[in-house]
Order: sequence, then C-alpha cells, then structure tokens
Amino acid sequence: MSLFSGAASTAGYAERTARLVPGLADMHTMAGLLLAERAPSDGTILVLGAGGGLELKAFARMQPDWRFLGVDPSADMLEKARDHLGPLGARVSFLEGYIDDAPDTFFDGVTCLLTLHFLAREERLKTLSGIRRRLKPGAAFVAVHHSFPTDPEGKDRWLARYAAFSAESGVSRSLTENGLIAMKERLPVLTPEQDADLLRQAGFADVEIFYAAFTFRGWVATAG
Repeated sequence: MSLFSGAASTAGYAERTARLVPGLADMHTMAGLLLAERAPSDGTILVLGAGGGLELKAFARMQPDWRFLGVDPSADMLEKARDHLGPLGARVSFLEGYIDDAPDTFFDGVTCLLTLHFLAREERLKTLSGIRRRLKPGAAFVAVHHSFPTDPEGKDRWLARYAAFSAESGVSRSLTENGLIAMKERLPVLTPEQDADLLRQAGFADVEIFYAAFTFRGWVATAG
C-alpha cells in the first residue's frame, strides 16, 4: 500500500514538497544535467517514484526529445503527475507498481528521488539492484532521499535543523511535529556512508554526492 493514496494525502503535494525539500527545483535541474552527461538527446529515462510528476516535468522541459517511463505504486499520485505534466505528458508512459514491474530492458538513465528512505535496508538493496539491471552500461543513476547520522545525538541534531527549516518555509507546526515523529520512529534512514556502500553493493560505480541539504543527500552513480 502506498503512503500517497487518496485525496487527503495527495492534495497540495507539489507545494508541500517544495517547502519541505531545500532547493527542490534546483535539485531537479541538477539531476537532469547529471542524466544528460551520459544519456543521448533522444534517450529514454526511467523515473522511479514518479508520482506527482515534479521531476518528470523538469526533465521534459530540459530535454525536448527524451521519453520517459514513470513508475509509482500510487494510482492517485500518477494521476496527479498526468495533470501536472499537461501536454508534456505525451512523452511519458506511466506504470503503477515497483521496480520489478518495470520492463526488463535497458534505459539511458534512471532517477529515484525522495523515495528510497521509505525502504528498509534489504528492500532498498533489492530495489537498487533492480535499477542497476535496467540501466545501460555507463548510464547514470541519480538518487535523493533522507540520509543522516543515526546515532541518537546526531539524529536529534539533524532532525531539529530540518524542523527549523520546515518552520521557516511556512510549514505548520503540527505538520512539522507529526513529520518529525514519523521520521524518528518509523523511517528506516541510513547514514550517508551506508547509502553509498549500498549503491556499490548493488553494482554501481563512480558513486558521488552532488546534493546535500540538511537531512537530504543526493548521489550520482554509473552502471558499472
């Protein structure tokens, strides 16, 4: 069951995400540029966790000849993506499901943004391995998600900083407090070192951090 199902969960997704993720639009731009370093101008890109369509719209505007497969377990979020993309959606195919439901073919690039932090370590490794199998040799994979120290002191420090950012961005106090409780108690966060190691275990090479914003980290890696 997706965490993003139903009108209550999907309403205001774009606005809420922009407030909760520092530099969201610039992060999307950077991800698109990193994909373009290795993908051809007429490439096909797999976007895992595509619900909402925010990164799809950014990538489609940047690369007018790219085509996309957007995969997400939430039918409601995929519908929001269709609405958000408008005419750009003509270049996007949508699939309700997970990485194992994606076609077993080779893509010119893959992204997984703001998604992997929901998965426990073994499920995350399985997902990363599935992504790796679907990438052309040398193609780029871009991932962004929560990743911060998990020792009690470090976790409290970084979550407090993230809460301060959320409040400064105009997120309500109740939403901020509820989000912090969920992150602290239920989100299976890994440290940046553990995340990078997991990418290598899944078969990725040239693992590099390109984005760091309070509790978020972003990596670019290649299909080794």
